[in-house]
Amino acid sequence: MDDAQIIDLYWARSEQAIAQTADKYGRYCHSIAFNILHNDQDAEECLSDAYLRAWDAMPPQRPNCLSAFLGRITRNLSLDRYHKNTARKRGMGQTALALSELADCLPAAGGVEQAFDERALVRSIENFLHATPRLKREVFIRRYWYLSPIKQIADDYGMSPSKVASMLHRTRQQLKTHLREEGVTL
Repeated sequence: MDDAQIIDLYWARSEQAIAQTADKYGRYCHSIAFNILHNDQDAEECLSDAYLRAWDAMPPQRPNCLSAFLGRITRNLSLDRYHKNTARKRGMGQTALALSELADCLPAAGGVEQAFDERALVRSIENFLHATPRLKREVFIRRYWYLSPIKQIADDYGMSPSKVASMLHRTRQQLKTHLREEGVTL
């Protein structure tokens, strides 16, 4: 079943929408949640919550790209769960490590103009990624969007972990330079 048909099921309030979503995107969303949480039970709970959020969001929303829509919902729910778990000292460390790697590239939160600044930051990062060669972009996204471990990325792309780490370091430095040139205060 294609995405438009699945979205139509949501709009028709058919319970088949969730079953079709789970069939088509269950593994994809589970991998996002698991990469963040490193716990199958928590990942499954986030997946169930993601289906509920999708159910609540459609209608009125009609996403252009269902996979990105579901991925974003799953990622946000998983990060919320991660923060809740680490507040209780139960984190596995991989998510914190990936997010800390990006710390020098992102401005500090706060200020009246934060929402405007965040949109400008997103546009600037998107422009940077569009101009980045495909392999570097994919590795960067796998690490910092999907929060995949460096070893997994290295295995998937047939590289050594040190090469992946080096590529990520150089890409972060290039992003930092790009953001400064765009006027983003770090």
